[in-house]
Amino acid sequence: MYHKYKNVERVKPSGLELVDRLVGVQRVTKVTKGGRAFGFSAIVVVGDGNGVVGHGLGKSKDVSSAIAKAVEDAKKNLVRIPILNGTLPHEQKGKFGGARVFIKPASNGTGVIAGGAVRAVLESVGIHDVLSKSQGSSNPHNVVKATFDALLQLRSAATIAKQRGISLEKVFNG
Repeated sequence: MYHKYKNVERVKPSGLELVDRLVGVQRVTKVTKGGRAFGFSAIVVVGDGNGVVGHGLGKSKDVSSAIAKAVEDAKKNLVRIPILNGTLPHEQKGKFGGARVFIKPASNGTGVIAGGAVRAVLESVGIHDVLSKSQGSSNPHNVVKATFDALLQLRSAATIAKQRGISLEKVFNG
């Protein structure tokens, strides 16, 4: 799932206090000869509020089991996101399908300026000050994946220094 990103650190769910956050539930109707068959799909974001986050999709005939399946799926896809003083290391754009998300670091005390699915992901990560804009599709599935695309492209200063093989001071001072 995260094979196209270079610096992704996968995390095991054991020993973490994960909080799940329901992003959306969709009702799907299948019309058959005997009438309508209803199903539900739920998208959930789990995170520890300290840089570890994952998302999952669950489908079932009833809402509660769809949510439970989504939480289990999210726990299998946990990754670590770099956080710098409660905000992001730098601004980043993410894209998935028709959804585009722009996230930008903000000064201390700004809060999470984000809507819907983007807010759920950023709060689960543990980011307290951020500006964001969601453009294009508002489909919560694609918006969550676009937000993850942006977050997974983030790199801390230490990571950049390691990849370039230079000291941390040289990253900032040239």
